[in-house]
Amino acid sequence: MEYLLHLLILVGIYIMLAQSLNLSAGFGGMISLAHAGFYGVGAYTAALLAVNYQAPFLITLPVAMILSGLLALIVSAIALRTIDDYFIICTLGIQVVVFSLMNNRMSLTRGPLGIPGIPGISLFGVEIASKWAFLLLTLVFVVLTFLSLKKLTGSAFGRTLRALSEDEIFTQSLGKNVYMTKVVAFTTGAMLAAVPGMLYAHYISYIDPTSFTVDESIFILSIVIIGGMRNLRGSVAAAAFLVFLPEILRFVGMPNSIAANMRQIIYGGVLIFTMFRYSRGFVVEKNSHRKSC
Repeated sequence: MEYLLHLLILVGIYIMLAQSLNLSAGFGGMISLAHAGFYGVGAYTAALLAVNYQAPFLITLPVAMILSGLLALIVSAIALRTIDDYFIICTLGIQVVVFSLMNNRMSLTRGPLGIPGIPGISLFGVEIASKWAFLLLTLVFVVLTFLSLKKLTGSAFGRTLRALSEDEIFTQSLGKNVYMTKVVAFTTGAMLAAVPGMLYAHYISYIDPTSFTVDESIFILSIVIIGGMRNLRGSVAAAAFLVFLPEILRFVGMPNSIAANMRQIIYGGVLIFTMFRYSRGFVVEKNSHRKSC
């Protein structure tokens, strides 16, 4: 039961990461490979403030979001002046830079040694000690993230974001500030990514740079694509699918000599089948065929 609760907590964390990336990548058409960097900023901010200054969770939460947002503003000043494939490569480079800083700034992050002894979360004097309590807290943040993004993407800002992802020049001709819309979407997604980073740091109680690599960014982007671009509900199903699938494959009886390789082959085959079978995502929105205007 404890193991199942652990997986559900991880699913909740990846749901928030995927939905925050969906804002810029799905609704805005800005495919980013730097999302794990923003995730890491949230985790390291929580770890450093909690370990070094015993700062409470409700204080570190806005600080982590602001720092992640400031990093996104710097990134957007560079990356959003490019388009399409160039934007992806630019965010990849920024992800590598962020990882290198985490891995080499020994005086600040302890580099590859990581930061151990991160305390648990205490809210209003109540210690979130059990996995049940942490899962409940995670679900609260999942719901808040979903409702916030649902409200934002359903607003005039969200409609502008959809429009520029389909035809940027036409959207600009309507008098919309395309560049600023992109910056706001990219920065908001980065700020939201800091929240699951904080939860992860407090839950695991130890972090190091290997949790925030390019591979992690690709995994988060995979959840967005498999769940469906512009589909917040689809990110929920896709996150559960990609977290639980490797664990389910552990119970498939195979000889030890080939088990590891066969699990990877089966995992890859299932992903390929999924992309062909659900090319528009696990959950298809009723109005997904309509263009924004």
